[in-house]
Amino acid sequence: MKKIRNTSIIKGQEKRLLIVALLAAQFGFAQNQPNPHYKGVIGKTLAESKEYWPEPVTPPKGSPNVVWIILDDVGFGASSAFGGQIDTPVLENLANNGLRYTNFHTTAICAPTRSALLTGSNSHKVHVGGFSHIATSAGFPGWDGRLPAKNGTIAEILRDRGYNTFAVGKYGITPDEDATDAGPFDRWPTGKGFEHFFGFLGSATDQYKPDLVEDQVHITPDGRHLSEQITDKAISYIQKQQKAAPGKPFFLYYSPAAVHSPHQVEAKWSDQYKGKFDDGWDAYREKTLANQKKLGVIPANAQLPERNSLIADWKKLTPDQKKVYSRFMEVYAGYLTYTDYEIGRLVNYLKESNQLENTVIFAIIGDNGASQEGRLQGVATPKTYAENASEEQALQNNLKVIDEIGTPQTKPNYPMGWAQATNTPFKSWKQDANSEGGTHNPLIVYYPKEIKEKGGIRTQYSHVIDVLPTTLDLLKIKAPESIRGIKQDTIQGYSFYNSFNDANVVSSHKIQHYYIFGNRSIYSDGWKAAAAHHPNSFELNRILADKSQTNPLIPDFDKDVWELYNINEDFNERKDLAKKHPEKLAELKKLFDEQAKKNNLYPLIDWSDVRLKRIHKTKAEEEKAAAELTAKGTK
Repeated sequence: MKKIRNTSIIKGQEKRLLIVALLAAQFGFAQNQPNPHYKGVIGKTLAESKEYWPEPVTPPKGSPNVVWIILDDVGFGASSAFGGQIDTPVLENLANNGLRYTNFHTTAICAPTRSALLTGSNSHKVHVGGFSHIATSAGFPGWDGRLPAKNGTIAEILRDRGYNTFAVGKYGITPDEDATDAGPFDRWPTGKGFEHFFGFLGSATDQYKPDLVEDQVHITPDGRHLSEQITDKAISYIQKQQKAAPGKPFFLYYSPAAVHSPHQVEAKWSDQYKGKFDDGWDAYREKTLANQKKLGVIPANAQLPERNSLIADWKKLTPDQKKVYSRFMEVYAGYLTYTDYEIGRLVNYLKESNQLENTVIFAIIGDNGASQEGRLQGVATPKTYAENASEEQALQNNLKVIDEIGTPQTKPNYPMGWAQATNTPFKSWKQDANSEGGTHNPLIVYYPKEIKEKGGIRTQYSHVIDVLPTTLDLLKIKAPESIRGIKQDTIQGYSFYNSFNDANVVSSHKIQHYYIFGNRSIYSDGWKAAAAHHPNSFELNRILADKSQTNPLIPDFDKDVWELYNINEDFNERKDLAKKHPEKLAELKKLFDEQAKKNNLYPLIDWSDVRLKRIHKTKAEEEKAAAELTAKGTK
């Protein structure tokens, strides 16, 4: 192809035509350059020619269906499947007939976890270090919230291997700017390999009045609970597909909004738990720890970390506090049990239609640890903490609507005390990428066709980026070098398929970094270095509510204190070894920096940068900030 110079003098339509011609020549579509993949014969006449129709891509006969289930904001110690006090019989049944992975990890917050899950690569590497929302994304490669085409999703891979692909529920990684009926749609689920989508694009939504989307258009919800609607839609997609192409495998991404706030559920579910949590969050932790030991999902000698200093001793609470806090937990528990019921409707459909035996299910119980976002009192409505209400005022605001908590008239989130309880046996919670309480979630793998040890326990270290390569491994599908003409990055996760029938196989995943708005850590073959960042989101709420505050809140990451843990011996981080092994800590801090550079993590951005709107500024905001800075400099 001849190189054409001086294209700058060609204008308008002529320039566009030239670019099209150059691209066509480059990719083999020029008029006189036939497609190299065409295997027919083109003569002057039909008699001299031979037609060619490429064979449609079809998976091998008997290829299993794949279902990924991911719940939202569920701590390690919530579900009864892992020793919690909340009944989830469907998840228990899947675990008892499959495998419990007890050393599985997420990123500590929703959008990064989901981007890592869908692509098999680290969240900053695929540009979702924060969220895809305007307020929480930034104009840097690791932070812009836009999945690159070079990091294809599991749906794109399986679609191009002959699977039908469906997604229902929460998506969470479509940029706000794109999330209208005008698109563009390339970063909607349908632009990322899902042939059908029914759910919502954001991070959270009302359960009865969701911001609902089907395929590429917003639709009006019908008033039923969102979890019921997405389950109906998932079953409908499969039914229609199987009617049209019996036996054709499908991939289903089932992602309920549950149990992210708002915790909304019919009273018949929450009322099942009336009085069950009256003995409080301290007792919950003790009971759950005992259950977890009995199940074998934690070491037999495990001990609870100290109660977080923010959380009150239940015995010292007032009757009003206990009454309100217990009701919040009853609603949360009812919501999780109801979610389990809806999962059961899907599983029962697969069983009744004789598809369950040939379906592999990955059930991730929580995209992060339990949520601290309900603050100390819990949040019944947006008015709970309105106008910088004190903790006592917030309690009284909740008392006024206690009988409505969980109804469509409220938008509840439970108090932080329950977050710590449902994170048993770990400390801390969602957002805390430095802590197992933020990142350590249960995983269930159910595949009756291959898993021999029903109810087995697997303790190998694994991470959410490992689910995609594990799925491809069991399907005997190689990661594609390109997807529809776009060269692909190397998938970063590691398959743990070899552990399905070998409890003692060594994990291939040796190094993993974590970072969520300042909180950070690095894992390396059993050792972990971690730094909690301050002010964190909870502290920031208090600082910003203080009208006398004049500190500009410039982040100082150098002040963060690093801790060191031997996770192999101290799985829930009770013994800080930083002073005992300073050389190991220094080694891991250096490794964190290497991983950060490799994975687009820098620059470090924290919650103060978000809350004070230092990122994702409009041009007008940038000009205003520059003018203010200039004005200060002239004074």
